[in-house]
Parts: sequence; C-alpha cells; structure tokens
Amino acid sequence: MVDAGAPSGTEAEVSDEVRRRLALVLDVDDLVAANRLAASLVDYFGVAKVGLELFSAAGPDAIGSLRDLGYQVFLDLKMWDIPTTVNRSCRVLGALGVEYLTLHAMGGIDMLRAGVEGLAEGADRAGLPAPCALGVTVLTSDDSAPDHVVPNRVRVAVEGGCGGLVLAASDLQTAWDLAPRLKRVVPGIRLPGAELNDQARWATPEEAAANGADLLVIGRTVTHADDPVAAAAAVAAAI
Repeated sequence: MVDAGAPSGTEAEVSDEVRRRLALVLDVDDLVAANRLAASLVDYFGVAKVGLELFSAAGPDAIGSLRDLGYQVFLDLKMWDIPTTVNRSCRVLGALGVEYLTLHAMGGIDMLRAGVEGLAEGADRAGLPAPCALGVTVLTSDDSAPDHVVPNRVRVAVEGGCGGLVLAASDLQTAWDLAPRLKRVVPGIRLPGAELNDQARWATPEEAAANGADLLVIGRTVTHADDPVAAAAAVAAAI
C-alpha cells in the first residue's frame, strides 16, 4: 500500500507531455484508497485507469473523483457483447466524462462500430467530446495467441472505427504498419528487476516508448513498489 503521507514533490519536475503518456492503474476495490493513491502520484501521471475491480466497487463515482484530482480517466471494461448491448452501454459510459474506453476487438467490426457510435452519442448528449475507443487486441498475460491474431484484430479495430489500440510492446511494429494513425496503448510495463506477476509479454518503459507507445499503462511496478513515488519517478525519467 502507498503511504498516504508520502511526499508528492519530485527531484526533477515531470513535464505535462510525459504525464499525459503515463496511465496509473488503480486496481483496488475501495474509492478512498484509489483517491489516496492517485493523489500521491499525480505529479507523475496524467491519466488514471479504472478497471473492472474499482468500477464494480464504486461505479461512476470513481470517474468524477479522479477528474476532480486533475486526471484524464481511462475506463478499462473491455466491452464485449452483442452490438446492441454494447451500443447502449457505451452510450451511458460516453456521458460520464472518460477520455478512453476499451472494447475487445474479438467482438468483431459490427460490435466495435456500435460501441464507437454509442460513445459518441452519449458524449454528445452530455456536451462532452467523444471518448477515444481503444480496441483491445491480445492481453499481455497471453503468450499463446497465433501470429495472425494481432494483425487481424488491428484490422478489425480500424474498420470498427476505433481511435486506438491496446497491445503489447512487441506488437507495436504491427500497429505502426497497419494502423499508423491510431493511438498505441501499452500495458505490461515493468521496471528492470520488478516482479513480472502475470505479465507474459512485458516491456520496460524505455523499450515501449522507443518502439512507439503513445500511452504506457503502469500498475504494480509502481503501486506495489516499496517506494511508489521513487518508482513513478523512475518510470517518468525512463521516457
């Protein structure tokens, strides 16, 4: 756990450009704990990722509280259902003020297109910009997918109207070749020497940034570190 009294200052100020490229993973089941963690690391991260655990615990309140702290919000629900259900759900989520929402590219072109349209409609009704729909290709915990899967899902994300992709650092060249205009979001980031946990296809911050990642998703390598602030500073310095 992060010490809520940890210093928020930095030895070297982190630019907004770097902060916008770093997403802090808030995989906790308590909104108070999430806010404390987010507040202690706001000098290093410009984006906060709300996943299934926190959204299940706190719902839309998590989004509002993180926006109040100055974060952009990355809602990681990996939407995957029939197109009508995804469209209606994304219409609701689009009105919440998130900047990013994940949809699983395994769902196919029609499902992705329905989600993108729902996001845009929900945001428009709320007077907000449309969130960026991110097509999830293959999870970084999965090293068993055949070689053709990632290229196929990148193409599906493009045809489905997604604005970005979630993929491993090792797949960044594929994304660049097939979808150079889409935002590239890379999870599974680990500092050298950190525990890998369930990440089979991980990369260091330097590797991901050098290979073209636009947004690095940072979780346990910082949040489970003995000194999360120092770990966050190391990640920021690396890119």
